[in-house]
Amino acid sequence: MTKTPAPKPDPSVDQDQFLTILSREDALARFEAALFPRAVPSESRPLADALGCPLADDVVAPIDVPPFDRSNVDGFAVRSADLATASEAAPARLMLNDETIACGTAPTRPVLSDTATAIATGGPVPRGADAIVMVEHTQPAGNRAIEVRRAASPGQFVSYAGSDIARGEVLLRAGTIVGSREIGMLAACGIADVEVARRLRVAVISTGDELVQPGEMLRPAAIYDSNGAIVTAAISENGGDAMFLGAVADNEEALESAMRAALAICDMLVLSGGTSKGAGDVSHRIIARLGQPGIIAHGIALKPGKPLCLAVCDGKPVIILPGFPTSAMFTFHDMIVPVLRRMAGLPPRADAKVTAKVPVRIASELGRTEFVMVSLVEGADGLIAYPTGKGSGAITSFAQADGFLKIDALADQMPAGSDVEVTLFTPHVRVPDLVIVGSHCTGLDLVTAPLARAGLSVRSIAVGSLGGLAAAGRGECDLAPIHLFDDKTETYNTPYLSDGLELVPGWRRMQGIVFRKGDTRFEGQSAQEAVRAALADPACIMVNRNQGAGTRILIDRLLADARPDGYWNQPRSHNAVAAAVAQHRADWGMTIAPVAAASGLGFIPLAEEHYDFALVKARKQRPAVQAFLDALASEEGRSALTKAGFRPA
Repeated sequence: MTKTPAPKPDPSVDQDQFLTILSREDALARFEAALFPRAVPSESRPLADALGCPLADDVVAPIDVPPFDRSNVDGFAVRSADLATASEAAPARLMLNDETIACGTAPTRPVLSDTATAIATGGPVPRGADAIVMVEHTQPAGNRAIEVRRAASPGQFVSYAGSDIARGEVLLRAGTIVGSREIGMLAACGIADVEVARRLRVAVISTGDELVQPGEMLRPAAIYDSNGAIVTAAISENGGDAMFLGAVADNEEALESAMRAALAICDMLVLSGGTSKGAGDVSHRIIARLGQPGIIAHGIALKPGKPLCLAVCDGKPVIILPGFPTSAMFTFHDMIVPVLRRMAGLPPRADAKVTAKVPVRIASELGRTEFVMVSLVEGADGLIAYPTGKGSGAITSFAQADGFLKIDALADQMPAGSDVEVTLFTPHVRVPDLVIVGSHCTGLDLVTAPLARAGLSVRSIAVGSLGGLAAAGRGECDLAPIHLFDDKTETYNTPYLSDGLELVPGWRRMQGIVFRKGDTRFEGQSAQEAVRAALADPACIMVNRNQGAGTRILIDRLLADARPDGYWNQPRSHNAVAAAVAQHRADWGMTIAPVAAASGLGFIPLAEEHYDFALVKARKQRPAVQAFLDALASEEGRSALTKAGFRPA
């Protein structure tokens, strides 16, 4: 693509800021209007290489199929008039002609009155014959003669020329995906090559100074580039020929050079990152110099996905996806896939949908259409849709979710108990065999490993101990992992059980204060002494846990009424607490001993908590539940837990 001069500033369009936020529907309509109508690029391919490709044009049958009248059975070609009065009492006698018609053999003798010709299935019907009599309905009658004891109607057991496919009829329509059945139809018509839509060449570029490619050493403050791999695979899944061109740093000159090179050889360019207002986000500024009309939409009323940028440069679409993986994939599948498939000559994607009930209230931002990823589990009265709730930066959200629901832009919430339509990521619902909802622990992976090897699917949803108890009470899970201490009885978990639940002992895990080794405020101290030292130092920052977590109860007991700096930093996992301390974003927090050891941090034991399971009694006899209980009690499971630093109950 030749370099075009920078256009003069347009007072109505400022390329360096979010334009007027458009609705999803308006943005998609404008994008498609700038791209279509357009011809679908095509190429001729041999049948064997056309599998999976959409046809570029209608295919018209060049011949009749079958190309001649043929027999459907093994038997005799006859004149039906000769058998009009045939019966068991008065069989008709026919003389056999001195030829047998096999498949691929052209008849040489006509069938005259009171004669018949032996014929095989698929053989051409000879001149004079208008019906076939099955061999089972005849009897030999002397030298080269047969008797027929039942009448035959005209056309009996005959497939006429063109009865399957008629010469000149449209065999397959443009856009039809060529599969094995279509290849069979084309081959039957003698077609060896077919015109199909050429796979769109789509360039993929990741942007950002922070990106490192998988397999390379991860430097401080850097992250691995997952978007490049995800987007490349998603393009291939939707009929594109994806070319990943690597990651480019936030250098405007280098990025522009990479974008121009990509547009010179590809039909479409997809970037991720560089759509927001950060100082390093330069992608959208470059587009104004790449061709007309430029940016079509920059800023769409979507959540996730507001920063999405849609552009067309000299007829080629340029898309800049948000940098966060979930935002990138949502906007790609929702906004880009329809355009990609249309350009590639593919039919629109058919999304499977199911109805489910939302068990919890989902807050939403008024004015933006929000898509919420959900995991589906089987409830007492149908499917339950649990929000994954990991945020637009979570890579696992897309992989672990079954689908998504939509919250209208005019709504500020989805009330608990709402019946919703869930759009599935796969054609079928994958309801798990075992559902675990509650507090997460790495020990769960060890216990459920034998179930996975046995072919059972396990869904674990981390909502905290109290959230798990609520789910168990509603019958939305099989087991709820909990670790809740009751001050009155000074016991774990049992006081929190409601009717219909029973406690299954799990394992014990040591909770304690985590800190960086060598920190004299904590080294050699008890947990209580360490907390007093932290509270006495205004520069000492803590990292807390989320409300509803059993760990949070222990922290609040230690702190009493104190609320030190960092108290409101409330991550949802033990690993996040350890990471905050290890990365110097906090000086102390509370986690479990195995996580502290894995992170190379100092650890002060406080209390051995009981990580147990609230079992829904009504589900106890389910095969997957029994398999879990067996794994929990097995020597293999107990040994794995002990090796990981837990103490089996």
